[in-house]
Amino acid sequence: MVNATLTTEATERAAPHPSAVGVRGSGRDRQRRRQAVVAYLFLAPTLLFYAVFLALPLGFALLLSMSRWAGFDLGDIDPVGPDNFARLFADGATFLTPVLTNTLLFALGTVALALAGSVLVATCIDKLRFQGLWRTLYFLPIVTTVVAVGNVWKYMYEPGGLVNGVLNALGLGSVAFLQDPDTALPAVVVVQAWASVGSAILVLTAGLKSVPQSYYEAAALDGAGPVTVFWRITLPLLRPSLLFVCITQFLTGLQSFALIIVMTKGGPGDATDVAALEMYRQAFSYGDWGTASAAAFVLFAVVLAVTLVQLWLFRRKGEDA
Repeated sequence: MVNATLTTEATERAAPHPSAVGVRGSGRDRQRRRQAVVAYLFLAPTLLFYAVFLALPLGFALLLSMSRWAGFDLGDIDPVGPDNFARLFADGATFLTPVLTNTLLFALGTVALALAGSVLVATCIDKLRFQGLWRTLYFLPIVTTVVAVGNVWKYMYEPGGLVNGVLNALGLGSVAFLQDPDTALPAVVVVQAWASVGSAILVLTAGLKSVPQSYYEAAALDGAGPVTVFWRITLPLLRPSLLFVCITQFLTGLQSFALIIVMTKGGPGDATDVAALEMYRQAFSYGDWGTASAAAFVLFAVVLAVTLVQLWLFRRKGEDA
């Protein structure tokens, strides 16, 4: 009985008083609140930046996409509902064909050429000496202004330019690359792919460096040839890098504007007219900001859908993107 009483008294002394637990709990709560306030204060500049330059413009563009506005007085904004979207896809409208069609073809062509070229060049560079020098040379178009690249290639495509000079030296006739509706878009696609292949090479060479050499050694012991090693080892292990290159190149192609306006201005006719150029024309040439904003949201939906499809396809093949 005495032992039980002593044990009870010791337990009561060791257990914290309920009021003390409450004080410590409230102290921890106050400390968490102070830490949260400090964290939000540090985040405030970034949050303010995104609010001013992302959230507000996005909300204003959404308002304009369902309004009619000439771009001057905010009091002249006239709500029209979904009429701007309906006008984009009405009979006789040029947004779906050829504008959106040209945009998708331009993006797909850029991705195909840039991806194939960058994989080939990155694989070759990985086996050469002075790799930093080669990567720098291929990266130079990235740091060159789009206006300079477009003008140089524009003169190269002229009937008396370098490209036709090479064709003539090979016994082939001259081609009016930028004047023919059938060749204008592919010609600009080649330039866009050439200009963007440098960044893809950097990403892919980094991916190649992460492939364990033990895989190649095991393949060599099994007698696998270079083609088999490339298709069975290199390409599957490059999938994360390839996914990144595919998505970034496709987004760049869908949003391309400067190169096309420098080289063709959307011509000849509407052979190279793309969504970004059409939005620019609708807003700044025709003063139809509502249609331009609606076209921007349609392009956003296309970009989102294509990106989700790419992620889904790569995940089906076992890659967590």
